[in-house]
Amino acid sequence: MGGRLEHPKSAMTQSFARVRVPHVIVALLLALGAVAFALHFLHLRADFPNHSPWNDWAKYTDEGWYGDAAIRYYLRGTWRLPGDFNPAVALPVWPLVEAVLFRFTGVGILAARALTVCVFGCVLCSSFFFLRLRAERRDDRSMRTVFAAAAVLVLAASPFIYVFTRMAILEPLLVLMMLLSLQAAYATRLAQSAWQRAAYAAGVGLLISLMIGTKTTAVFLLPAIAYMLADSAGWRLRRMLRTAAITGGVVAVLCGSYFLVLVHRGYLGDFRYLFTANAYTGITRSTFFKTVGETLTDGMWTGSLTYPLAGLMLVLACVRPRVWRDPVFTSLALWAAGYMTFMAYHANMQPRYYLVVAVPLVLLLLRGALHVAEWNPVAPLALAPLLLLVVGLEGHQTLNFARHPEYTYQVAAVRIERIVEAEPAHSHTVLSISGSNLSLMTGLPSICDDFGTMDLEDRIAAYRPGWFVSWNYVEDDKMAALSRFYTLTRVAEFPAMDDPDRNLMIVYRLDAKEGMKPKRKRPGARLLPMAFTYPQNSVTIR
Repeated sequence: MGGRLEHPKSAMTQSFARVRVPHVIVALLLALGAVAFALHFLHLRADFPNHSPWNDWAKYTDEGWYGDAAIRYYLRGTWRLPGDFNPAVALPVWPLVEAVLFRFTGVGILAARALTVCVFGCVLCSSFFFLRLRAERRDDRSMRTVFAAAAVLVLAASPFIYVFTRMAILEPLLVLMMLLSLQAAYATRLAQSAWQRAAYAAGVGLLISLMIGTKTTAVFLLPAIAYMLADSAGWRLRRMLRTAAITGGVVAVLCGSYFLVLVHRGYLGDFRYLFTANAYTGITRSTFFKTVGETLTDGMWTGSLTYPLAGLMLVLACVRPRVWRDPVFTSLALWAAGYMTFMAYHANMQPRYYLVVAVPLVLLLLRGALHVAEWNPVAPLALAPLLLLVVGLEGHQTLNFARHPEYTYQVAAVRIERIVEAEPAHSHTVLSISGSNLSLMTGLPSICDDFGTMDLEDRIAAYRPGWFVSWNYVEDDKMAALSRFYTLTRVAEFPAMDDPDRNLMIVYRLDAKEGMKPKRKRPGARLLPMAFTYPQNSVTIR
């Protein structure tokens, strides 16, 4: 009789409120994330934002280079040009995906970039489900769902992620496959039988093979996957060895078989060249501390707030070692550390590389915040305004990029196309370091003036370009190779992009010198037919 009885209806209402409030928060966060994600589809032909904090030369070349096999297949009827730059030999996955798309859409920058944005949409979905995975045996599903939804919003609002997931480059697909690999590795602990566990392990091996075929630097992410597999095996030696044998066996069979096919088809030179071309930088003993320092400080590119906050979560995890028992948190930390190790080793800190780090750091930040909320029930009250601050500041910059597109590169490409097509009797093949991008944007056939397994003079002799497009000036080695066979006539120039070294596209007509027919110094690449097909008609380049 000493206590006051609570009305049954009041108790039920409070219980209903406790259940519904997280659902409302999750719905709101996901709705805002969907709006931020939708911004990625706007103005897909626009330039990489000019005068942004991220100066990456990939915006001039990489969208064409790494999709070249698909571009050439539909425009020329062949996926490989002997002697030219053929990265698809070592990195076949992304051009295969683009080839499937181009079968229905035709070749174009709009389709390629829309594909990348869709890949990022899959990254958001995969991130949401990954952060909802349970830590240890705690039943905190509603809290995990709230923080997973918050992660989706932060990722979608990030201006750094916005600019690089709108480019048709390799990194977004690598991030997606890494997330899927970690989830497949986690799923092995849920297997009901040895056969099911083996199937999951084989699936992880398949995903790892696809990751390596997307970007070979994926090998630096393997420690994170190995940790998740070991944790899922309960750190039992026999089960760990069995899982490692299955996963490693699948990787060895798939990658080994592919390599043997390359050797059999005579593509080993192209395969090796990709690594040779990227070996111009590297960490040394004398630059070790400087390089490591730059690798860490350049991480601020990923977010002026999210990057230090993720670092703070790592510090808190050291204070609370129990956090490291969470396989999701630990695998994310190993993911970020592994790829930053690659960047330090390569000693060429390009902003786009940090996309592979930006995603796990955001997820690590929100997973760490989940643990903080479990330690202190009052913590969510402090974390909510912090989330608003992060999303507000980063979302404002993303919105600014979306509202102020520029089209200098696209306009220049279209004008170059008009100049070339105005002379049907002259070779339409363009020689340029940005030639593959021009092919993607306009359909003009091209060869690269910088990279290739043949010397530039031999490439010129093999493919006989009719036009040369340079940025700002003609380099001495290019002029030496071209002037031997051609007279260069400057016919146009177009301002494009913002880099002081690459902000003017100069178009030269190449006219063969009288009595000087381009001839290879040594036999090698045969001249492929320069024909390409549009949806309704076929055009042959003379």
